[in-house]
Amino acid sequence: MSVDADTVRRVARLARIAVTEDDVPAMQNELNAILGFVEQLSEVDVSGVEPMTSVTPMEMKKRVDGVTEGDRASDIVANAPLTEDNFFLVPKVVE
Repeated sequence: MSVDADTVRRVARLARIAVTEDDVPAMQNELNAILGFVEQLSEVDVSGVEPMTSVTPMEMKKRVDGVTEGDRASDIVANAPLTEDNFFLVPKVVE
């Protein structure tokens, strides 16, 4: 795939990058080099390679899913200035 000057201008406009006409050929070469590298990556045979989430084998750290203290709503709202039935009362902000 080759990028032309019009595509460079369009990408620059979409990315909101100010590109002068003098910069277009250099940017065109850079984009073509990037796309060439991506095409090289697509040639690599990855059949039989399992997808991985990290470069080192590891398991996610998980906390124990255990029941902890509950039914403490009255303690939670104890320091609130205004409460009603264990809910916080806040002033109306939309009229």
